[in-house]
Amino acid sequence: MRILKYMLIFIPISFIAKFMNASGSIMFLLSCLSIIPLAGLMGEGTEEISFYSGPKIGGFLNGTFGNATELIISFFALKEGLFEVVKSSIAGAVIGNILLVIGASMLAGGLKYKTQKFNQKVTEVTSSMLLFAVLGLCIPAIFTHTVDPSLLNTRYEGLSIFVAIVMIIIYALSLLFSFNTHKDIYINEEKDSESSKWALKKSIFILVISTVLIAVESEFLVNGIEPITASLGWSEFFVGIILIPIIGNAAEHSTAIVMARKDKMDVALEIAIGSSLQIILFVAPILIFLSLIFTPMSIVFNEFELVALIASVVIANRVSHDGESNWLEGIQLLAVYLIIAASFFIL
Repeated sequence: MRILKYMLIFIPISFIAKFMNASGSIMFLLSCLSIIPLAGLMGEGTEEISFYSGPKIGGFLNGTFGNATELIISFFALKEGLFEVVKSSIAGAVIGNILLVIGASMLAGGLKYKTQKFNQKVTEVTSSMLLFAVLGLCIPAIFTHTVDPSLLNTRYEGLSIFVAIVMIIIYALSLLFSFNTHKDIYINEEKDSESSKWALKKSIFILVISTVLIAVESEFLVNGIEPITASLGWSEFFVGIILIPIIGNAAEHSTAIVMARKDKMDVALEIAIGSSLQIILFVAPILIFLSLIFTPMSIVFNEFELVALIASVVIANRVSHDGESNWLEGIQLLAVYLIIAASFFIL
């Protein structure tokens, strides 16, 4: 975290560069370097809150504030009409959380502990819900093979809105399940020997300030997407599915790995899988509703994104079935992520 704090210097630098009308490519780079430490600071804040709230709420808050970054970036991308960037960033965030974050967490924790255990019931409930959510995204995608693609963002936005409403309802019911009717499943009986370094008010204040600054930096980043893709020859698709999720979800990445190193795999998995579930059931529908302000966006993902999503979720269900993890499983997940990333880069 010390290195990330040093990177906070890029925040005032980015403001100065914006004032001096720096190029879009430079602003893209500076905003990336600014968002990463801000997201890490958000992760540290939610880690501190978890001492007061417990692992379930701590993981939920980390995923929520981490996804706030993704939501803010995507909002400005919607405003610019970059629909493919928005949809690919949603898919990339889920793929990254499951393969990259869980893989890195299992590897980092497995190098310190031979075997790490986690609450199997909790992880199975979340990963099963995630599987349902992804399958729900597959149904609208069938229309990509039966209608003119040019109609997907106009004539069939009604289908996307209906799916978004269903997703929001399911997400609300999942919160009711985990925080009310079946909250006993999520109780962690282990006592934490560590204590919080920050007061609760300080943690909340840092989360709010970080979110505001990320909103500003996100606008800089989105405005620089087209210049950076033109100068480096990258596709907007690759930027959306790989780069933006890594930058936007830096909070989950750093916090999950730290938790795994502390032998808190319950929290690490709740952050990664819970965040993925929130992206599909909450962030994606919210973006559909927000797109109505500008130009309606469909919730239809292309076949490459769907294959990667389904494969990632199946792997998540497979990994969670035994309630244990080790460093080799982490290596396997990271290897799959690297293969997918390389394929999307070539695509």
